[in-house]
Amino acid sequence: MLRVKDQKPRVGVVGLGAMGLGMARSLRTAGYDVGVHDLRPEVAADFAREGGTAFPSPGELAATVDVLVGVVVNSAQVEQVLFGAEGAAERLRPGAVFVMCSTVDPAWSAGLGSRLAGSGLLYLDAPVSGGAVRAAAGELTMMTSGAPEAYALAGPVLEAMSATVHRLGDEAGLGSKVKVVNQLLAGVHIAAAAEAMALGIKAGVPAGTLYEVITHSAGNSWMFENRMAHVLAGDYTPLSAVDIFVKDLGIVLDSARPERFPLPLAATAHQMFLQAAASGLGGEDDSAVIKIFPGIDLPKPEDG
Repeated sequence: MLRVKDQKPRVGVVGLGAMGLGMARSLRTAGYDVGVHDLRPEVAADFAREGGTAFPSPGELAATVDVLVGVVVNSAQVEQVLFGAEGAAERLRPGAVFVMCSTVDPAWSAGLGSRLAGSGLLYLDAPVSGGAVRAAAGELTMMTSGAPEAYALAGPVLEAMSATVHRLGDEAGLGSKVKVVNQLLAGVHIAAAAEAMALGIKAGVPAGTLYEVITHSAGNSWMFENRMAHVLAGDYTPLSAVDIFVKDLGIVLDSARPERFPLPLAATAHQMFLQAAASGLGGEDDSAVIKIFPGIDLPKPEDG
């Protein structure tokens, strides 16, 4: 039985990576009773020591919650969370809401909404943007779509995790369509920032000087300012990995292909991230795409 209106819904979060852990903590800060599951039991146990509750499977978590938030990498992982062994879909109560925060193909997301509706479940297509720091601060941007009934129950949960919740319509998949556009820009901007920084370094401009000038000039972008700071520090600890943009730009290209819509910049950026991944950099921060450029001496950690 779902909780009455004057009570906070019980919330579950599946996936405690860089984004999901911050989102779960934001919910706890906002006063929610939060259960969690992660494939790494030690990560879930650490969260439980902070005041949440860890569950050994998505299904066992789902049986206890009104709103289940999925923060996993891709559609295959969402399928596993919902419909795999010990999955959540058959354990969620009728009328519960599944909030899908992954970057996926919009058509797949729309289909997922229909599948869950057939089981009496509500669905919000709700990909997020903002990175790990904003996730931890509860300041994400959420691009959402779904039925009014889903917002009625899960709306306050979304607000607790974000600075801005964009409600884009009743149709599942609209949120993912906007996220595809966002990821096109994000991937292209990172690739362009890396190319520009590499050119400056090759030309003999000190990396720190170049960064200072560009971040105060018209050519600056949020991605240049954020990701090239990682390059200056010589720190490629993954906050968002190269492999993420191999996936996301692949989704961008796949979503445009049925419409025969050309995306030349996205395709080039995708090839750059593929080259980085093929060179063994897939697990490094996405700023490591700069390492595909030959003949440049990149800053090292001690340089910073």
